[in-house]
Formats: sequence, C-alpha cells, structure tokens
Amino acid sequence: MDWDIKPSGVQGVVNKTITASEGFQKAGKSLQTELPEAAKHAGTVTPGGGTGGEGGGMGPIAGALGELMNSHEYRLAYIGARTEASLNGAIKATTAYVQGNIEQAQNAQNEALKEPKVDLPGAEKK
Repeated sequence: MDWDIKPSGVQGVVNKTITASEGFQKAGKSLQTELPEAAKHAGTVTPGGGTGGEGGGMGPIAGALGELMNSHEYRLAYIGARTEASLNGAIKATTAYVQGNIEQAQNAQNEALKEPKVDLPGAEKK
C-alpha cells in the first residue's frame, strides 16, 4: 500500500470532526434529559380530557417518546464510539507515518476500522 499523508491535512479534518461530533454529543445528552421530561409532562388520557397527574400512568405520547429514545439509544452510543475510534486511529496512524513506521501506521488504521463495542446497561443491540 502506498501512503501519501499530509499531517496538516489530517489535523484539519480531525479538528473539524471533533467540532462536529461535539454537536452530536450535545444532542444526545439533550435527548437523554429532555425526552423523559417531555414524557413526564405529556400526561395520560382520562375521561373528561384531564391528565392522570403524578403516578397516573403513562399515556400514549409518553409511551411513544420512551420508545423513540429506546430505538435510538444504541445508535447514538455507536456513533460516538465509531467517531472516537476513527479519530484515534487517524491520529495514531499519522503519528506513526510521521515517525517513519509504516507498519505501525497500518496497524493503527486496521485497529480503527474494527467494530466498536457499545455496552449500554440493560439495553440490547438494535
């Protein structure tokens, strides 16, 4: 394999990716706090149009919001793990390339391409 890496170009891409990933991270954290809060205030369906209030059960909106979060929780964690592995791999491979160790650079690149492991307590893969 021929390598022609420009370390400054890699650094620029890594910096832009870190900035973009911070937005994903912020959105993910916001979902983790805002969706349960929205579900809590969504109320329940009761005769007369009232809400069940605290402890009154979960209505269809709250249930849908819970399902939405469950369906995306693994994907959000996977995106974060994949991004981190890719960035670390690019940095390690470029560092090895600059130091003249092409084999080490190839190993770092191969390691970055492996599937990330996402372990969410109580969650199954989606």
